[in-house]
Amino acid sequence: MAGNEKNKTVAAVWSIAEPIAEELGLFIWDIRFLKEGATWYLRIFIDKEGGVGITDCENMSRAIDKPLDEADPIEQSYCLEVSSPGIERELTRDFHFECAMDCPIKLRLIRPDEKGRREFAGVLKDFDDGILTVETKDGETFNFNKKDTSWVKLDDFGGF
Repeated sequence: MAGNEKNKTVAAVWSIAEPIAEELGLFIWDIRFLKEGATWYLRIFIDKEGGVGITDCENMSRAIDKPLDEADPIEQSYCLEVSSPGIERELTRDFHFECAMDCPIKLRLIRPDEKGRREFAGVLKDFDDGILTVETKDGETFNFNKKDTSWVKLDDFGGF
């Protein structure tokens, strides 16, 4: 499945999942549709103020099962997983960065910088037009293009 088709699938599922999540007092953190081995997975990450528990995941899974079957936005068979984004959640969407402003983050670059460094940790100070501004514990400020990162995550363990 091409990337564009996966994006369309995620968008279709998001439009189904969002109102259901809101009814349950939740919000959608992320949705991913990916293949691992021979199996396709539809992963819906939910959250709410104060965090989610297993009951929230069960309720969301039960509530979305029938609407997904009725809308049938996914051609192939798949496994549905509903979970919390967890500790050290990955920041992928623009609103994730807005939520993480002034929070400790860590990131890995796709390619090392001019000094050979690939991993950075600090506080997210700004996110504008795909550019992250990160201040390290030494007071240095770095700007990174989101496109140049392999991942950006909350640093819940304060590794910086």
